[in-house]
Amino acid sequence: MKSTAVPSAKPVRAASTRPAAAPASKPSVPRKRSSAAAKAVSPAATPAAPRAAGSTASPTPAPEKPAKAPKVRLVRDSFTMPEADFALVATLKERALKKGRAARKSELLRAGLQLLGQQSPAALVAALERLQPIKTGRPKRSD
Repeated sequence: MKSTAVPSAKPVRAASTRPAAAPASKPSVPRKRSSAAAKAVSPAATPAAPRAAGSTASPTPAPEKPAKAPKVRLVRDSFTMPEADFALVATLKERALKKGRAARKSELLRAGLQLLGQQSPAALVAALERLQPIKTGRPKRSD
């Protein structure tokens, strides 16, 4: 016959002066996989839905997506202009708005560059000669 051992009772501890630890406020939730980890899963690892032998293709083919234009790299720059030219920008913005098209300052400057780019070299030089000369660099602070 085998002897059955009686489990021994745990000794009773004296009451502690420390307060009991608060239970965890949130149960642990499994994290979602990051997009990089989701992309790393190979297509062979995911089960593919079997196609039925008698299934037919849809009667209308899916429209082809147009090719995406490559992203244009933007360059941030700052410049100084006389108050008269700055007022002209405001006037041009108002004129565009009256015609139903809101325009930003950068759009007006870009449109002007496009128009100058279409001019002959002589017309470009003539437009540059009409400009009021200004000092380059940042203007001094007027406190």
